[in-house]
Amino acid sequence: MDIAALNIRITFQKNTPQIDSIGNHTVGWQDYFTCYATVSSGTGGEKESAGTINETETIHFTVRWCSELADVEPTKYRIIFRNKLYDIQYVDPMGFKKNSLKFKAILTKR
Repeated sequence: MDIAALNIRITFQKNTPQIDSIGNHTVGWQDYFTCYATVSSGTGGEKESAGTINETETIHFTVRWCSELADVEPTKYRIIFRNKLYDIQYVDPMGFKKNSLKFKAILTKR
């Protein structure tokens, strides 16, 4: 793995349940882990939903393996990159060698 290629800082956020002042359970996002990554542009495309066509932007993030990111699940985490939110679609353990992890993510519309 080329360490010099890890030149972009990204932040992982974790989905955590929160309770407001009157006892309602809500979902919130908290910063979980920040690290450097290699960002490679994935593919763009279109997806039809409810009769409308929406553009999608896919990006791949490659990071060094660490224990904090070893248990990341797509449904419980997301990535912040250049102040944009990316939902994790897939986590590739890169052959289970504990050298690196690759995350496929799609840009989220706010």
